[in-house]
Amino acid sequence: MTTYLTERIAIDPDICNGRPIIRGMRITVQTVLEFLFAGTTREELPYQYPAIEKEDIDACFEFAIEMMNRNYFIKEIKHVA
Repeated sequence: MTTYLTERIAIDPDICNGRPIIRGMRITVQTVLEFLFAGTTREELPYQYPAIEKEDIDACFEFAIEMMNRNYFIKEIKHVA
């Protein structure tokens, strides 16, 4: 079952191990951001992934920003020997 987090970002446990993906495709938000971080421009990215649209790239940035707006806690896990 695909759950849409935004209009363009979804999570489906059967696609890419449940990682956030673009519009139900097998392109993860992480992949898009990694390409951009590595120096690929927004204009070059559709040559790597022709199905990606400008709005998908915008949605990846918006998703990343939204994830940073959350509170995270680190819990210590007991190790059992």
